Amino acid sequence: MRWWCGIVAPAGTRKKKILDEVVKVTGFHRKHAIRALKRSTRPEAREPRQRARIYNEAVREALTIVWEASDRICGKRLRQVIAGLIDAMERHGHLKLDAAVRERLLAMSAATMDRLLTTVRDTAKQDRRRTMINTPLRKSIAADRWRLE
Repeated sequence: MRWWCGIVAPAGTRKKKILDEVVKVTGFHRKHAIRALKRSTRPEAREPRQRARIYNEAVREALTIVWEASDRICGKRLRQVIAGLIDAMERHGHLKLDAAVRERLLAMSAATMDRLLTTVRDTAKQDRRRTMINTPLRKSIAADRWRLE
């Protein structure tokens, strides 16, 4: 029914006749028939375009190494020290980067660093111990933190 919006007639006489025919054949209310005819002319929703990846796996690996070396600091702080950290790690032989990877790491924003490190952070959190260590020796020592004598 794409033809509905394409019809141009003086004072809508042609559209009116077509609408009368649609109402008679389908049994729709007049306003519903108008909406149904207009709905079919809307363009179909497209799939969102896939954006080209800027940061490949090499950049992600290099970022992970630098992040681990910096003691897993947040992206905002890492962004401030990454240039000096890369220089020092390359100078001491801990890291060797291509020019393209180095350029992308230095141009990366703090938010992007945090976004790329989410999977690494999630796996690193699984290894952490959350409970306090309660050994028999610790339990045997009576410590009253509130009263200093």
